[in-house]
Amino acid sequence: MTAPKENQTTRRRAPGMLPEQRRAMIIQTAIPLIAEYGDAVTTAKIARAAGIGEGTIFRVFADKDELLQACLAEAFSPEHAIRELGAIDVSQPLSDRLAEAAEALQAHLDRMGAIAGSLGHRGGKHPGTVRGAARNESTTRICEALADLLEPDEATLRRPPTQIAALFFGLLFTQPRTDGEPDLATQELVEVFLHGALGGGAE
Repeated sequence: MTAPKENQTTRRRAPGMLPEQRRAMIIQTAIPLIAEYGDAVTTAKIARAAGIGEGTIFRVFADKDELLQACLAEAFSPEHAIRELGAIDVSQPLSDRLAEAAEALQAHLDRMGAIAGSLGHRGGKHPGTVRGAARNESTTRICEALADLLEPDEATLRRPPTQIAALFFGLLFTQPRTDGEPDLATQELVEVFLHGALGGGAE
């Protein structure tokens, strides 16, 4: 008798969520599972993680492929990163602003890489073109948000904020990994970007 009551409770809760809200919730639940299992993840596993019935997924997605496509699009969307950049206090010193920005953007790039790697063969009829266009638009919007963080210090910058922003994002995107050497901490990366590779004791 207990199980039917639980199922009934779940069914009563679901209609309270708008379809777009439910869709967004399912996508956010699915993304870490896709990063872990790739496209082998089942809709049943996603439903269990979301606390919903598997049939609920198919009320907002035509099939599993449409869900995976939506997750891929979400991974390339810059919206979350842009919101985090917009929330950074611009009254802080520039190095602190950039350190916060670097942490937010690294999390965005890591998620994007994990999902793209798991679903690399997907993306529609022309996956490379679709993904390239999405990446270009994402980069443009992120650099605009970074430029806003740089504008309070525009008078001290060597180049316009838009160019400095593009350079900084490019450094994050292409940060190399060196065998036998620890990765740069966020603050150290920012210091190297702002002041160069020479140590403070150099003449």
